[in-house]
Amino acid sequence: MTYLIALPMLILLLGILLFNNLISKKNKVEEAYSGIDVMLKKRTDLIPRLVNTVKGAMQHERETLTELTQLREKLLNKDTSPNDRFTMENQLGKLLGNIQLRAEAYPELKANQNFALLQNSLNEMEEQLSAARRAYNAAVNSFNNGMEMFPSNIVAKLMGYTNRTLFTIEPTEAKAPKVSF
Repeated sequence: MTYLIALPMLILLLGILLFNNLISKKNKVEEAYSGIDVMLKKRTDLIPRLVNTVKGAMQHERETLTELTQLREKLLNKDTSPNDRFTMENQLGKLLGNIQLRAEAYPELKANQNFALLQNSLNEMEEQLSAARRAYNAAVNSFNNGMEMFPSNIVAKLMGYTNRTLFTIEPTEAKAPKVSF
């Protein structure tokens, strides 16, 4: 008789533990995504200052500056899905890198102390963003593992959870740059 009560209670307890574990992992993913969001906000806040600093000197780069500003506006839209956001973030990173590379051709910019400070801020922001991406991917891996491992996969299906997407870079970004002297 005791077994008839103990066994369902044990199964219920196991289900509750698995449920709570999955909730914890889901919350870690959302926390890590929020960390990326904070870094993106800081980076997008630097963009208007960067554009204003380089606007006068880089007249020939107006199209790039316009594209940078438009992409910033899209990133600030909270309705953007995580996958679209990651794609736009990759594009933004490329544009910022292009501006920094093209600035080398403008001696007046290289001598501008404000531009140098903004460049340093952007470089620091990129490092922090990389750390936030790594934290996000670690949280997603943990969540996805919980979704796929028995018996938590049963609880995950009952809860309607689906695997999350890892943050990845474009294949062109994965190639090592060619450096020549």
